[in-house]
Amino acid sequence: MRPSWIEIDVDAIEHNVRQICQLVAPAAVCAVVKADGYGHGDIPVAEAALRGGASHLAVALVNEGARLREAGVEAPILVLSEPDVDAASDVVKWRLTPTVYRPAFTQAVARASAEAGPDPVAVHVKVDTGMLRVGATPDDAFELVERIVGDRRLTLGGVFTHFAVAEEDADFTSLQLDRFAEFLDRINDLGAHPPLIHAANTAGALGVPESRFNLVRVGLGCYGLYPHPDQEKIADLRPAMRVVSHVSMVKTVEGGERPSYGRRRPLPATGRVATVPVGYADGVPRRLSSLGAEVLIKRFPFAGTVTMDQIVVDCGTADISVGDEVVLLGSQGEDRIPAEEWADMLGTINYEIVCHFGPRLPRRHLR
Repeated sequence: MRPSWIEIDVDAIEHNVRQICQLVAPAAVCAVVKADGYGHGDIPVAEAALRGGASHLAVALVNEGARLREAGVEAPILVLSEPDVDAASDVVKWRLTPTVYRPAFTQAVARASAEAGPDPVAVHVKVDTGMLRVGATPDDAFELVERIVGDRRLTLGGVFTHFAVAEEDADFTSLQLDRFAEFLDRINDLGAHPPLIHAANTAGALGVPESRFNLVRVGLGCYGLYPHPDQEKIADLRPAMRVVSHVSMVKTVEGGERPSYGRRRPLPATGRVATVPVGYADGVPRRLSSLGAEVLIKRFPFAGTVTMDQIVVDCGTADISVGDEVVLLGSQGEDRIPAEEWADMLGTINYEIVCHFGPRLPRRHLR
């Protein structure tokens, strides 16, 4: 068995959700567990989030929701985007709450609801207020609400929108909120009063109190990550992921030698090079080795190109042995390599870093 894995602190996830619940109350919390819980493991994350006080869960795909149901999760599960029309019957079968923004899928859910029994299926209408990705325009969403409230096979369970830049652009976020408020006024005049209204993602939940309404959708924050460094002062969140391996070989290599594929960089001096059995097939970006990235044995730099299954680390003259723990992300003693460190080097976001680790690294969920 490879001595490489990912440790997930489920107590940290429970703590993070509890912190957010306290911050946004009386609004409820919907924990977003799509993409295998942002790489943390969907079922353990969902269970920890519910223990922490989340009342709802959200996924991106129908099969993600079905997997939670098969594991015995009973909380409401929102599918954040419309699936294919053919998936409407599975949405109803697994008691998922579908997002709708087009008449064709809305009608498909209505038909599946009628086939399943007399009880109407609750749907959430997504309004595009500026993200320009999915969702209906306010006018089209209004017409969709009219259809839903007039169809006894459906019930309007919620309406929502999604922020594009809540972590960095207060003006545009305010514009989105204004557009959403206008939409809410219009459907209220229609007599439609959905029980759930939501707009805030993690950035909104932490930094835009007026966006909380009565439900917030929190993904990144569940995992102890912040959308923006300025928000670290708002809530005490703990990173839940630790990527761990062990030294598999140690060699003494002469100064000037160039380890690994491509022989990209000479060692500055004679010293020890440690091989670690984890690579880009596991989710360690190949570019890290050319950007000055480090690992924790103590804190040492990559000695050469990241390969598919292994990395090499320049340990200098340190006393390093086979079996020593190596931490790629997370804490070791008093030192820590956060996801943001890699993200800054790679010109990306912490979301991508934690989602990038593949299934070859088993998840160990620790309490």
